[in-house]
Amino acid sequence: MTADIKSITPVEYPHAEAAAFGQPQEVSPGVFWVRMPLELTGLNHINLWLLRDGPGWSIVDTGMNTDRIHDLWEGVFADFLGGLPVTRVICTHFHPDHMGQAGWLTRRWDCALWATHREWLQGRVAELDQHERMPEWYLKYFRQVGLSEAALAAMAKQSYRYFAAAVTPIPPQVHAVREGQSIRIGEHDWQIIIGRGHSPEHMCLFNPDTKVLISGDQILPKITPHIGIHASEPEANPLQLYLDTLSNFDHLPDDTLVLPAHGLPFYNLHPRLAYLRQHHDQRLAILEDYCAQPTKVLSTLRVMFSRRLNDFEALLGMSEAMSHLHYLMAQGRIIREANDDGVWLYQASSRRADAA
Repeated sequence: MTADIKSITPVEYPHAEAAAFGQPQEVSPGVFWVRMPLELTGLNHINLWLLRDGPGWSIVDTGMNTDRIHDLWEGVFADFLGGLPVTRVICTHFHPDHMGQAGWLTRRWDCALWATHREWLQGRVAELDQHERMPEWYLKYFRQVGLSEAALAAMAKQSYRYFAAAVTPIPPQVHAVREGQSIRIGEHDWQIIIGRGHSPEHMCLFNPDTKVLISGDQILPKITPHIGIHASEPEANPLQLYLDTLSNFDHLPDDTLVLPAHGLPFYNLHPRLAYLRQHHDQRLAILEDYCAQPTKVLSTLRVMFSRRLNDFEALLGMSEAMSHLHYLMAQGRIIREANDDGVWLYQASSRRADAA
């Protein structure tokens, strides 16, 4: 029996608010928080990290490819580095707000990109996979999902190059790191912990000496990371991967300071892990109940989300709903069939999680 989600201890914030954009703030000896602006639905910032590293500095995550972030980084270099160079750029994962400036930064400082092999490959593939018009395989996927012909016609006129526009050219070489490895940064060995589901091989870094965890998007203090199905891997089960790899953090100390990519640094890691598990358990149960009759993905948004979504949010919402449906399908709790129009319908089976 899992605890009631309302009874879970909330996170605690050692900093009541963030510093201004582009103004480094020390959060642990030799670790500086650099907040940068974003203009994404639901996200107006990303947290990046500067780590003192022997003769220079390591950067962890880079921000999206925007002129404003570029200029803010230049201000940091001019005013804060004390004449020392950036010696490497570390990216937790391939998403544009994390890897977007990696190409420019590594070229500017003539240094290497450090990332897990699959995140680097995923970024390279996403950057190169661009088209003037939406490809047919992409439209076919959303036809199966259940988008209307009008929505598909509007989508067909768009270009398929969002990722390439959001990143500076990703370096063609990488210093690949792997799960269980340690990276020596300054005077400390930072352990690599891998999370999956939000992205393929998301790197988190834990310093056992100072009990600091750079969690990227894998563990956030207020929102849950997006766990979704992408048209390029339509049968994936990312929610299973996400929930499975949350256990990779269970051994960390109770007083770990978590440095997330969005929101404020926080304590109470283990209650937060409990909340994330319970949150998804609740979403799964609600979705299973809602699919008592054959249901289209779009219809599930009314129970998966508490507010009306705009068109972009609805696409993300469908992706998130499908990751939960695929989890239930893998457990035999949901059955998927196509109707006469080829649109997927989902219906609960008799195999419930709470069945005796």
